[in-house]
This record gives sequence, C-alpha cells and structure tokens, in this order.
Amino acid sequence: MRDALGPIVCTLAVALATCLPAGVAAAREQTPVPDAEPVRRAAAAYAQAFNARDFAALAEQWTQNAELFEGGMRVAGRDAIVGSLRAGLQRHPQATMAIEIADVQFVAASLARVSGVMKLTRKPGEKPFAARFVSLRLLEEGVWRLAESSVTGSHAAALDAFDWLVGTWQATGPGGDGAVETRIEKALSGHAIVVRSTIRPKSGDAIESIALIHADRDTGAVRSWTFDSTGARAEGVFTTDGTTIDCTLVGTAADAAGGHRAEWVRAIAPTGDGRFTQQSIERTIDGRPIPDGEPLHFKKIR
Repeated sequence: MRDALGPIVCTLAVALATCLPAGVAAAREQTPVPDAEPVRRAAAAYAQAFNARDFAALAEQWTQNAELFEGGMRVAGRDAIVGSLRAGLQRHPQATMAIEIADVQFVAASLARVSGVMKLTRKPGEKPFAARFVSLRLLEEGVWRLAESSVTGSHAAALDAFDWLVGTWQATGPGGDGAVETRIEKALSGHAIVVRSTIRPKSGDAIESIALIHADRDTGAVRSWTFDSTGARAEGVFTTDGTTIDCTLVGTAADAAGGHRAEWVRAIAPTGDGRFTQQSIERTIDGRPIPDGEPLHFKKIR
C-alpha cells in the first residue's frame, strides 16, 4: 500500500508546485545579494580624491543634503562638508588619507551601510591616527554617494577645528567701551585648549575669565568649562557647520545679571585673514529672553 501511494504523492507534489502563482514561486527563490564591490570602489575613490585635492570629485561623493557627524559636531549639506574638508587641508596641507572597509550591509538594493576605519596622516613620516566610521551610501544616478557619515576619531584630533584660533586676539569692548584681549593656546600635549580673556572697560574693574576646552575620549564631542572673576560659570558643547563654530552654554549668571540660570549660544565666525567675529545670541536668564549681545570683532595680534 505504501508503495502504491508513493507515485501518487509525488505526482500531487509536482502538480502543486507547477500550479503555484508566479509571485509565490519567486518569493521562494533566494533574493540576490547586491554587489558590494561598487560600494567599496566608491570608498577607495573618496580617499584618492582627498589625496589628490580633487574637490570636485569629493563633492561628487556626497548627496546634496548629506550630513557629516564628527567629534560631536554636525556639518549639513554637500557644500558645507566640502568646505570643511578644504579648510582642514589648508591647516594640514600634507595630510593623506587611507580607508579600510570592514563591512558593507545592504539596507535596500540602493542603500548600503558601510563601516570601517579611516586613517589620516598629517605629515609624511608621522604616525597616522585612526577613526572609526559608519556611513550610509545611496545609489543616486548610478553613483554610490554618501548620504550620511558618522566619524568617531581621536579626541585630540577633534580639537583640530580650533587650530586657527590659537594665538592672542584683541577687540574693542561692547559699545566701544574699553578693550577685550583673548589668549588661546593648546595644552596637555594637544588634548586641551585653554582660553584666557580679559575685558577692560573704560571705567570700573576688569573682568577676567578662564575656559578649558576638551574632547571626550570615547565620542570626540568637544565641551568647555568657563569661570570668570564675577563668580559666573558655564558649561558648553561645541558644534560647527564647517565654518562657524557655535558653543551652546548653560551656567550661573553673574550677580549683576539679575537672575540665576543663564543660557546662550556663543557664535564664532572667521571674517578674513587673522580676524573673527564673536557674538552671544539666543540669550535667556531664568528662561526669560534677553537681547543678543553686541558682536565683538577680533584681530590677531600674535
């Protein structure tokens, strides 16, 4: 009996398989895995464009609305990202890059998550420093472009964005009253930046402040701690769009401010060779908005 049923069962199985809808049959087939090689070639081309200083090719690597997250800072848009890369190469004109891809995972046929290590050497013969990255590459017009990239690098390297500020600067005080002098220097073998400022009004006592800027070892996020001679203090977190540097600060207001909790953003923007403008904006005291501070126009004196 068992032998007699065997041919019948086999015949039914073949018939059912033959009669399955085409979509169901296709679903049973293994979905082909997209080819990762073009993605890897795109990553290699990025390093080649960087080393060749080919900014047009670097721009072609990013989508129009791409975002770069590095050292706790966000740079938004293709033009801003390429501008940030250009500024970095101006600070380190001999820098070279190497990229090692660890993994390519396809989120969809036209979207890939790429992870690996980026190694940057500032000068020939120097030891390179390594940074981990996770990027999203989007297949756009036949090109695997970067839509987003998050880089976790050396905490010392995260302070490179501040190199152009190192030195001694002077500005006229708010409202033309007196003068402001700021001295910015790297400390602790490049792992911190110390900022010392003095405001000398035409009348009254000078106000002195000291700030320590440091990058987090694990995330590269850049933070600051500021204290001044009025008793005020603040903690800040830095962000940048590739050109302007913003520090969002929260702290205890000076006695003369008529409140306790102060919040504001200190915006720093380069305005030419050896010059920058600094302004305190989005200010509040105990949650109450107050007017923006007057911009201070600094000039480097040494």
